[in-house]
Amino acid sequence: MDGGQARVEALRELAARRYDDYVEALEELVNIDSGSYTPEGVNQVVDRCEARFRSHGWSVERIPHRPAEGEPQLGDLLIGRLEGAGGPRVLMIGHTDTVFDPGTAAERPFRIEGSRAMGPGVSDMKGGLLLGFVALEVLQEAGFDGFGRITYVNNPDEEIGSPFSRSYIAELATEADVALVLESGRENGDVVSARKGVSDFRIEIAGRAAHAGVEPERGRSAILEAAHKTIALQALNGRWPGVTVNVGVIRGGTRTNVVPERCVLEVDVRSPQEETLRAVEAEVERIAAQHTVPDVTATWRVGAWHRPMEKKEGGARLAALAAAVAADLGFELHDAATGGASDANTTSAAGVPTLDGLGPVGGDDHGPREWIDLSSVVPRIALFAGLVSRLGTL
Repeated sequence: MDGGQARVEALRELAARRYDDYVEALEELVNIDSGSYTPEGVNQVVDRCEARFRSHGWSVERIPHRPAEGEPQLGDLLIGRLEGAGGPRVLMIGHTDTVFDPGTAAERPFRIEGSRAMGPGVSDMKGGLLLGFVALEVLQEAGFDGFGRITYVNNPDEEIGSPFSRSYIAELATEADVALVLESGRENGDVVSARKGVSDFRIEIAGRAAHAGVEPERGRSAILEAAHKTIALQALNGRWPGVTVNVGVIRGGTRTNVVPERCVLEVDVRSPQEETLRAVEAEVERIAAQHTVPDVTATWRVGAWHRPMEKKEGGARLAALAAAVAADLGFELHDAATGGASDANTTSAAGVPTLDGLGPVGGDDHGPREWIDLSSVVPRIALFAGLVSRLGTL
């Protein structure tokens, strides 16, 4: 399988033969409720992925989630490994969970409207999860084995920040030369070469309760302090390029006639670069620690979901290679940065050249009109297969 137009066209032909099977399998996956906190549904998706691995010669490791006391039960983590004849070590990632509650698939099951397939999780990311399997099956049928090992992670908790699977992904990244993530392509077809890092802050403010009508001067309003902090936090927007800070949740108080003793702020912090993410995190902590209302106290904790996926040399080369494969297939492909995070942040932070958005073109994720463009399926299968086949040229 030498490089060139003939090879990728052959891959496209093999992909086209699998289109009907792809749509049938996608319908089955979309019609399973597999929200992150619906482990029985997630595991039904995992069952189908495991069967697909085994039927095509992959070795399989299935790791049950063992929650600590008080934590929710999650679905199983599935890892498939395919040995090659030698060459790059490839880490692929696709997630089996969605954001939707039980019953959503029954309310609006998989359907096709024109050139679009629709349904809960079709874009984020059952379409891409399935595409990864089909693309590797195409390569197997073509007889390509010019890789050291391909490891495909199917994780059950990406939509909640991968708290269970992240450490496994980070460890597997140390054994990989490249990482390819199968989230859907952007609506305009772009793949993703950079993602913002995300940190979540929870700031708990403690004041002093008092009767709001009789002796308000004895009170110390936690809500008033929260308001000052909110203004200061929102003012961080625009201080650094691309940095965003959003106070998304405020909870406090008990009754209108009580000076509020407690208030909680939940804050979303994002940055495209590690340096500026650290800077804004420090500012959020400074604002949390300083007080305008006397005698109040505050505590905070940080849930660092993802460090930034920055477009560095290795990722840029991957994006250029993908664009070259697309050109041989007869279409233009560009890469872009996005504000959302994914497991690509984890692999990139581990120092592995990473490219994301390699699934089918899709949009309206997490909403009732979520879709993928069915006309993009065959080209994107061929793109992914062609990219893997050329990784040895990097």
